[in-house]
Amino acid sequence: MGFIGLVGSTSNSSEVNVELPTTNVAIPIPKNVDVPNNRLQLKASFFIVRYIAFQAIAFRGNDESFSSLNRGNFFESLGIVTFWNEKVAEIIEKAPKNATYTSPRIQNEILHVFSAKVKKAIQEEIGDAKFCIMVDEARDESMKEQMVVVFRYVDAKDFVKERFFGLIHVVDTAALTLKKGIYSLLSQHCLDIQNIRGQGYDGASNMRGMWNGLQVLILNDCPYAYYIHCFAHRLQLALVKASKQVVPICHFFHTLLFLIKIVNASCKRNEQLKVANANEIAHLIDLEELETGSGLNQIGTLQRPVETCWSSHFRLVSGLLRMFTSTVEVLQNIIDDAIDGEHRAERELAYDGLTSFEFVFILHLEKKTIEITDKLCQALQS
Repeated sequence: MGFIGLVGSTSNSSEVNVELPTTNVAIPIPKNVDVPNNRLQLKASFFIVRYIAFQAIAFRGNDESFSSLNRGNFFESLGIVTFWNEKVAEIIEKAPKNATYTSPRIQNEILHVFSAKVKKAIQEEIGDAKFCIMVDEARDESMKEQMVVVFRYVDAKDFVKERFFGLIHVVDTAALTLKKGIYSLLSQHCLDIQNIRGQGYDGASNMRGMWNGLQVLILNDCPYAYYIHCFAHRLQLALVKASKQVVPICHFFHTLLFLIKIVNASCKRNEQLKVANANEIAHLIDLEELETGSGLNQIGTLQRPVETCWSSHFRLVSGLLRMFTSTVEVLQNIIDDAIDGEHRAERELAYDGLTSFEFVFILHLEKKTIEITDKLCQALQS
C-alpha cells in the first residue's frame, strides 16, 4: 500500500519522471533461453505493474488459478496484453514455469525497484538543500502503526515541492520510536539531519510535547528545525471547540446527528430519500428553478460528519439544505410507519426539531459561516 501511494503522489503537475528499468533487476534468467524474448516478457510485467500502481488498485485476486473467472488485476491486465500482442503471448506460453516473471514475489520486486528509483529522484532533487519534514501516524487495517513521512522543499527552479516519501512501520507511537524511524529513513537516503528547517505535525502530546515530544527531540539535534502545528488542524480544533461552547449551535448539531441516525437507520429509508430527492429535482427543473448541466443536481444522502474534519460538517449542512423538503417528506413517512408509541415519539421529536424555526435559522446561518471557514481550511491545506 505504501508504494501505491508513493507512485500516485508523482502524478501531480510537477512529476518526478521515472524511467522503466531494463537490465538492473536482480531476477535470475534461466540458461539456454532467448535473452531478447526474456526481456520482452519481463518488460510486459514492468508496464503492467506500473499501470496498476499508478491507478492505485489491488494487484492480487482472491483466486488466481487458471480456472478462475477473475484472476485479479495483474493477470487480467496481462491477458489484455497477450490478447493484442501475439509475440508476448507466445513467449509467455513457451516460458518455463519457474521463469514466467508473474509471481507475487516478482511483482513485489518490481514495485521495490520503482520505489527505489522514485526515492532516489526525490533525494537528488533535494540534494544538499534545506527541507522540512511533515509526519503523521495512523493504524492500518492490519492493526499496525504506520508513520507517513512527507518532505517539503524548494527545488532548483525555485518551486515549492511536497513529496510523499514513504510509510514506516513503528511498534508504538512514542516520540523516541518515531525519531529513530525518521533518522533511519534520512540516513538510508543520504539526507543530512542538519538540513531540516521545519517540522510539521498535529497537536498530539507525543508530537508537540515541550519536554519529551518529537519536535523537542529533533530540535535538540537540529536547532533550526522549528516546529509548526498544522494550521488547518488547529483551525479544525478551534471550530469544533467553539461550536460546543455555544449552546444553540451545540443543540443544532445534536439534533442533526439524531436526524441522520433515524434517516440512515436502514437501506430502505436511504432509498426513499434518494427517490424523494430525485422527484424534487425533476420538479424544480420543470419549473426552471434549477440549472442543468454536467455534474449538477446530483442525488445524494445525508452522511455523518467527522468531528475532526470540519469540511464534512459543511458538506452535511449544504446537503441538508438541498434535500430539506425530501428529508421532511421521508421523515413523515417514517413516522407513519412507526409500529409503537416509543418509536413514533422518537421520530416525531426528530421531525419537530428539523422543522423548528430555530433549527432552520441556524441551518442557514451555519451554511454561510462554515462556507467561509471551509475556504480558509482548504487554503491552509493547499
